[in-house]
Amino acid sequence: MSNTEMLMPKMGESIMEGTVLKWLKKEGDKINEDESVLEVATDKVDTEIPSSCSGTLKKILAKEGEIVKVGSPIAIIDSDNLVHSDKDQDFVEELENNFEEIKELTYKKSEPEINKIKNDSNKFYSPLVLNIANRENITLDKLDTIRGSGENERVTKLDLLKYLEDKNVEINSIVEEVQEKEFKIELKDGEEILEPDRVRKIIASRMVESKKIAPHVTSFVEADITNVFIKRNEIKKKFLDENNMPLTFNPVFIKCVADALTEFPMMNISYINNKIIKKNYINIGIAVALEDDNLIVPVIKNVNKMSFMKLVKESNKLIGRARDGKLNPDDLEGGTYTISNVGSFGNVMGTPIIVQPQVGILAIGTIKKMPAVVETKNGDEIQIRYKLFLSHTYDHRIVDGALGGKFAQKVAENLETFNLKSNIS
Repeated sequence: MSNTEMLMPKMGESIMEGTVLKWLKKEGDKINEDESVLEVATDKVDTEIPSSCSGTLKKILAKEGEIVKVGSPIAIIDSDNLVHSDKDQDFVEELENNFEEIKELTYKKSEPEINKIKNDSNKFYSPLVLNIANRENITLDKLDTIRGSGENERVTKLDLLKYLEDKNVEINSIVEEVQEKEFKIELKDGEEILEPDRVRKIIASRMVESKKIAPHVTSFVEADITNVFIKRNEIKKKFLDENNMPLTFNPVFIKCVADALTEFPMMNISYINNKIIKKNYINIGIAVALEDDNLIVPVIKNVNKMSFMKLVKESNKLIGRARDGKLNPDDLEGGTYTISNVGSFGNVMGTPIIVQPQVGILAIGTIKKMPAVVETKNGDEIQIRYKLFLSHTYDHRIVDGALGGKFAQKVAENLETFNLKSNIS
């Protein structure tokens, strides 16, 4: 049999490392190719990692709770279906014999060489943190004093940016001391401490980061979707019987937003380092509420190239996987604009927080039946109509009120004129 090293796989375009949550197999177990071997957590999603080959799990290199870089070895497998050269065999034997030394180099010293900062510290700093520190002339000694909020108190990009912000506005030492210290919690009668889970902490960190990065402005527009509402009620049972999937409002919302993004391409951008990155594709994220009340935002890719029926299938499939906890890391990557259907909770409108580095997000309120004045050929009439509010939040650094308001109005217009029957025929 041949020894094969199992590597931490790439789990998304922006994911550079993962935390080993749990080994599903133990040393000595037989495993098949593509069989799940361990669970890994990233800042995007938890996922099971399959074996790269069949054989016996000979040695586990990365312990549970350990942070491992993408491409680093995590296990040795006695493979019964792969043949390696003598050179490969020698490498694996060397890896096993000198594991502690190699592990030290792999997990703590793998950062690229940086001109002004060489990481001789006992602390782990990611390449991104070191590059920012280098650019801002922060010495390693000063970096060591920054309190990290990451795993094992690791300094994150957000920690470093906050440090720079505090430094730039010259906050006095008393304020800095107050910010740094942990406040003592004194419980009163009837109170208890609940520890937020990992997902909740990640969401909290990202919401704060987005608010710090972008000045948020929200425009509100009312949309009359009576025609779509009535037509859907007429055909939804037949549609379910013929297609074995429900016809919800979600694909209608997604289609109308995608068409508006096509007409207003400056809403389909990212704003990074004072540069505009214009996207020639439209990937729409959909905020999905989970059973534990946390939110996750899977992304439908290339919506502008999909037929409406294809969009119905993809949205149902993606939302289903999100609620079943079966999303892949790639399902959460690459969004260019986001939709949050707050109406599913009975909310009339909302002021959502932008998913960075996007520049806009649309909250869709609940559909309400109400009296309205309608212009007809016989003059104004009062009719019962189905309406909802659209809340469009945008990054005011790069999106002015005119663009933000016109985009929201265009989505409303698309909803009001959407021909559901012709789109599914």
